[in-house]
Amino acid sequence: MNFKPILLTAGVLFSATFYSQKMNYPKALKGNQTDTYFGTAVADPFRDLENDSEATKKWVDEEVNFTQNYLSKIPFRDQIKSQLKEIWNYEKISAPFKEGDYTYYSKNDGLQAQSVYYRTNNKTKATEVFLDPNKFSEKGTTSLAQLSFNKKGTLAGYSISEGGSDWNKIIIIDAITKKQIDDTLVDVKFSGISWLGDEGFFYSSYDKPKEGTVLSGMTDKHKVYFHKLGTKQSEDKLIFGGEKTPRRYLGAHVTEDQRYLVISAANATNGNELYIKDLKKGGDFVQINKGFDINANIVDTEGDDIFISTDKDAPNMRLVKTTIKNPTPETWKNVIPETENVLGVSSAGGYFFAIYMIDAIDKVKQYDKTGKLVREIALPGKGTVNGFGGKETEKELYFSFGNYITPGTIYKFNADSGKSEVYQKPKVKFNPEDYVSEQVFYTSKDGTKVPMMINYKKGTKLNGKNPTILYAYGGFNVSLQPGFSVSNAIWMENGGVYAVPNIRGGGEYGKKWHDAGTKLQKKNVFDDFIAAGEYLQSKGYTSKEYMAISGGSNGGLLVGATMTIRPDLARVAFPAVGVLDMLRYNKFTAGAGWSYDYGTAEDSKEMFEYLKSYSPLHNVKKVCYPSTMVTTSDHDDRVVPAHSFKFGAELQEKQSCDNPVLLRIEKNAGHGAGRSTEQIIGESADKMSFALYEMGIKQLGK
Repeated sequence: MNFKPILLTAGVLFSATFYSQKMNYPKALKGNQTDTYFGTAVADPFRDLENDSEATKKWVDEEVNFTQNYLSKIPFRDQIKSQLKEIWNYEKISAPFKEGDYTYYSKNDGLQAQSVYYRTNNKTKATEVFLDPNKFSEKGTTSLAQLSFNKKGTLAGYSISEGGSDWNKIIIIDAITKKQIDDTLVDVKFSGISWLGDEGFFYSSYDKPKEGTVLSGMTDKHKVYFHKLGTKQSEDKLIFGGEKTPRRYLGAHVTEDQRYLVISAANATNGNELYIKDLKKGGDFVQINKGFDINANIVDTEGDDIFISTDKDAPNMRLVKTTIKNPTPETWKNVIPETENVLGVSSAGGYFFAIYMIDAIDKVKQYDKTGKLVREIALPGKGTVNGFGGKETEKELYFSFGNYITPGTIYKFNADSGKSEVYQKPKVKFNPEDYVSEQVFYTSKDGTKVPMMINYKKGTKLNGKNPTILYAYGGFNVSLQPGFSVSNAIWMENGGVYAVPNIRGGGEYGKKWHDAGTKLQKKNVFDDFIAAGEYLQSKGYTSKEYMAISGGSNGGLLVGATMTIRPDLARVAFPAVGVLDMLRYNKFTAGAGWSYDYGTAEDSKEMFEYLKSYSPLHNVKKVCYPSTMVTTSDHDDRVVPAHSFKFGAELQEKQSCDNPVLLRIEKNAGHGAGRSTEQIIGESADKMSFALYEMGIKQLGK
């Protein structure tokens, strides 16, 4: 790389007062709003920030200007942005997939706002652009959400997200000519596109909230529709959901053999019911399982046989087989039994591929349809695997492998022979041989052993003076597995440490690990995170003065709770798009569906008091908090920006020392997915430079 590492000038840590300025924060409109829960009145003085009022818009603009003014004074901000652009500027190509007479793949030349879809004619070998999302909008803020083909590959539907919103549009085209052939479907949310022959496709959506609340109004009646080509959206047939099934997340898909329509219905982010309809024989839906105590997903079908991945009687998951004649759980028989490691299953090429997670590291085994082991698949090292999915007849499959210091490489795999070869290795300016990625196990507050990956440049001295980012998530059964990031590469190249603990609430050790970080056990998550920071400091990787805590969404809650519980733990805090008002989170968009993890303030007095005891918004006091950059987006309709607005306003009002509290509000962006490359680089540069600046670093290396 053509840049020099960041150095602490003469080894001196400059205090915050060295560059502090009087913080004349923008003033948010305050009111006297209170809510009463089980006889307890709770003030919510910044309630107006939940509304898209003129006062809120004015305050947002003032916060944007205030933050940019502060960041503009960081002398090495532009230099870091240049470093990021340099390393980011390499060709990125996806694994190919076949549809009809073409092979499709996506490619980004380096700094394009969005990746472009190309296709190669399997007969003539001619390659052409199929779909260019960069032409969807002027600044690249309209992104491709998904792309789906009919079985013959002659028709396609793709959904787009404008400004990062979860509300999508579906555009239907003739896949051969690439011309639009039907009206655009609007107001589509949390949906797939699943084709039934050449007739049309199934999709899901809600009734759109009333004008003015589209990005914040509650959505609780999901519906599955069938759109028949050549008809108006208003004529689309309701297939499932609506008034009879409130507060459901509904997904619909047609199986590869086009015989079955499968509906998954969930009332939260954990647990679901399965329904199946035999399209060949007709009739009504058959309910496979009742209630929301288990997770179940149909992996494959073969004639009358149905293969289901489930955690029923198997917290670490298993693959079972049943039949359309009687698919209820009592008939389920093991194909791949549960083991001590978490199992994920895919189907392709006539086989099942079992990806086992062992201490957040993947191992892959291949089975035939009877559950007989074919082989264990050799991997390039310790890391994360994605792929091994495809059509039943395809024998050439693809998978990617990477970890924190290994850029993701795509491999071609022959399902019959078991041989694999490199298909696409990224030409990123990063040498893994210069870095260390080690796994340690530390002890949390209650004695639980927790794994953590620590990544840094070889030769790093454990003297407590290394700028360190501690990043985690801790919720919704999400597993944080090793993956390469060019932003983290720059951080490590410049002498930084990047550490990721696999805290409770995630899925690294199955359902028990997830449940141990939910509802009345949620504080285990914060304890695990705090213990990770204390471990890094005790072992000399870093110290309070050089540590930043970071997390997004549920991870934003993690950071917000941690900094209010232990404001002395870290020098810098990055709560990103966070769930920060734990008493009202379920009042916005689809937030009610998060209750499995959180519980709600209406559940019981005990649950209310527990939520209030750690809710970041309700625990801001007049103390010295870390230098904080709260990040959110104006089009985030997953975790509405009001969470960040209210939390940021409270912090700015009550901060009792010189450490700044900034709100970085991205315009024309949502919860994270679909942002342009420029937006991603801009935020990464701002966060990295802010962290180093607040840690007292005066300049980059000479």
